[in-house]
Amino acid sequence: MDTATATISPQGIVTGWSEGARRLLGYSAPEIVGRTAVDLLATVGLSGATGYALASSREWSGTAALRHQDGHRLDLTVHSAPSLDRNGETQAFLVTATTDAPESAYHHEVVEWAFTQSSIAMSALTKDSHGWHVAASGQHTDEYPNEGNEAFLRSVDRVAEQATPTRYEGCTPAPSALRQHAWVTEMWPVRDPATGRVCGVGTATFDSSEQHWARQRLALLNEAGTSIGTTLDVTRTAQELADLVVPRLADFISVDLLESVTRGEEPVAGPVDVDVVLRRIAHASGSEESPEAAVGLGEADTYPSFSPPARCLATGRAVLSGADDPDFVRWIGQSEARSASVRGQGFHSIMAVPLRARGITLGVAVFARGRSSEPFAEDDLVLAEELAGRAAVGVDNARRYTRERTNALTLQRSLLPREFPEQAAVEVAFRYLPAGSGAGVGGDWFDVVPLSGTRVALVVGDVVGHGLHASATMGRLRTAVRTLADVDLPPDELLTHLDDLVTHLTSDDDDPVSADMPGPGDFGEIGATCLYAVYDPVSRMCTLASAGHPPPAVLLPDGTVTLVELSPGPLLGVGGLPFESTEIELPEGSLLAFYTDGLVEARDHDVGAGLDRLCQALASPVPSLDVTCDAILKALLPDSRADDVALLLARTRALHADQVAAWALPSDPAIVAAARAQTSRQLATWGLEEAAFITELVVSELVTNAIRYGAVPIGLRLIRDRALICEVSDASSTAPHLRRARIFDEGGRGLHMVAQLTQGWGTRQTSTGKTIWAEQPLPAS
Repeated sequence: MDTATATISPQGIVTGWSEGARRLLGYSAPEIVGRTAVDLLATVGLSGATGYALASSREWSGTAALRHQDGHRLDLTVHSAPSLDRNGETQAFLVTATTDAPESAYHHEVVEWAFTQSSIAMSALTKDSHGWHVAASGQHTDEYPNEGNEAFLRSVDRVAEQATPTRYEGCTPAPSALRQHAWVTEMWPVRDPATGRVCGVGTATFDSSEQHWARQRLALLNEAGTSIGTTLDVTRTAQELADLVVPRLADFISVDLLESVTRGEEPVAGPVDVDVVLRRIAHASGSEESPEAAVGLGEADTYPSFSPPARCLATGRAVLSGADDPDFVRWIGQSEARSASVRGQGFHSIMAVPLRARGITLGVAVFARGRSSEPFAEDDLVLAEELAGRAAVGVDNARRYTRERTNALTLQRSLLPREFPEQAAVEVAFRYLPAGSGAGVGGDWFDVVPLSGTRVALVVGDVVGHGLHASATMGRLRTAVRTLADVDLPPDELLTHLDDLVTHLTSDDDDPVSADMPGPGDFGEIGATCLYAVYDPVSRMCTLASAGHPPPAVLLPDGTVTLVELSPGPLLGVGGLPFESTEIELPEGSLLAFYTDGLVEARDHDVGAGLDRLCQALASPVPSLDVTCDAILKALLPDSRADDVALLLARTRALHADQVAAWALPSDPAIVAAARAQTSRQLATWGLEEAAFITELVVSELVTNAIRYGAVPIGLRLIRDRALICEVSDASSTAPHLRRARIFDEGGRGLHMVAQLTQGWGTRQTSTGKTIWAEQPLPAS
């Protein structure tokens, strides 16, 4: 194989000619030196291009047709390389030519072709004083993260400086506003084989848009798991879905629910071939104030049976529709508001996705894309279905919670007093606040129960837990307290009986067969607290007993506020432990504050701090008890509460000496007449002569029974208040009872007559025996 070597000046003049060139082309050195290199070309049409390539400032390899001295053509493999001076300027070109195309040269051409024809973007970058430049590139697009990208160039710098490969990931805008094109660029240092010096950076860029979009979908689903359903509120849950998908998946979204779902009821599905009425719960838009919305929040709209949302509800499957769907065009054309929205935003593609949970359809979410976005694809539909499914579970949980909470509130309100009966002992005001939406309705309760002798029972309690079970248990306990209060038991004895009742309720709930309301979490131990107090306006004594309940606060007339010192007993249901009563004397006008722990407990302070704040709020001067209630709640409660709050205020009254008359009687039947006479005189003093006849009969019967069946000491007391009360006390604990007297019986008719003549009578146990009382209305003035 002959090899010809020649040197050519930058002007294309042959300046050197080797012996191999003479043998290959037939020209001697004197014959060719000084002539232009173009004179050696055999193909005139390509002479200009080939001559330019031979004299190019870059290294070049290829084939060329040269003319032998005798005129015949030679197809040679030619390689041209520039020769540089010390300033880097080209001073000549060294050209070699061979008769055969070596395999290595052909391979070099194949590599160059592969580089320029590559289906991926490949580049070789070199750097000068002005920065990085593309020295050579293969397939190249405008979307490729090129040398104008600062982050891209920083990565190139890092590869060149550290001489280590790296990977660069970037995104570029795409025609769709909702999607970006993603790229992964592999970068590696390019070294000079002779010196090992890094002289450039090679890059190969791959389109990773599909993988990028898949990661975005996974990220959206992952975010949906934490951002949808954060509360048990239907509207909030629907809005969380809307806020998540705009603008990441759609330009606009609306969430509509069936009317029954918005009320917390079970969804009511109508026939599939009729129009559907839905209520707009949430929507979101890429524009402020959602100008695209044809239906306002909270408004209802009718969807014809052929519309995509109605078809979606009827079949329970997602519907992909758009401007090419006749039903879509027909649906939009029926509403001027929707037509204007579609025209204004250029909506051309929608997805109607059902909100389904636990096998039932709750509503529909409609996703829409405008003119700046590409149409929805099948993978978008799959993603929308997954997001809607997660939102549907949250909506259904909120709906079920709303239903249970509504039922619990209804039950609780029916069990709590709306107003209290008239009584003379105390002036009362109360407040009850259910817990916020984060917790279910609880079991707090309070009550005011009139007792005999113008006394009154003040009750407050709290069942541990929330929901229907707590409310139902509260109702049981409140009913039990009222029943035991009618028996007129002392506070400690009443709590003992109530403790036994809770123990029985717990054992009943442990048996699912006998449980009143079986359900998750309904069975097990019942925890409850209770504070029971009895105030006597005659003696101004208040007797209290507590079953694990916080003590009341009392504001005395002199402005002093203290917590009543009680001997706290165990929670109800513990069993086997005693309760103790505490007696305190209260001046007239004292203010008692009974409450549940939700008033004084909070996350930001302990119970002690809450009690201090209660005492401070109670001491503030206010014009009325109602205003005092509001002031206390405002001072103690945060904006969001985790527990129910019950507050009962009672200002004490007192019966003065001119309203009470009392006598001690000996155990002598002859004293009965004297007792009637004293009663008559006292009624005359009070101006109640019209009541004298009945009252004398009542006194005669009760005093006679006390002398005959009771024990000394015996006492008679008359009380004039809203009613006229007659009380006879003795030292015997045996309680009388009504019995049917036979025709010839001499006794047994006294109590029956008392019951017929008065509006009420009864017996209460005392620490020294018992008291029998009878009450009759005052004569009309």
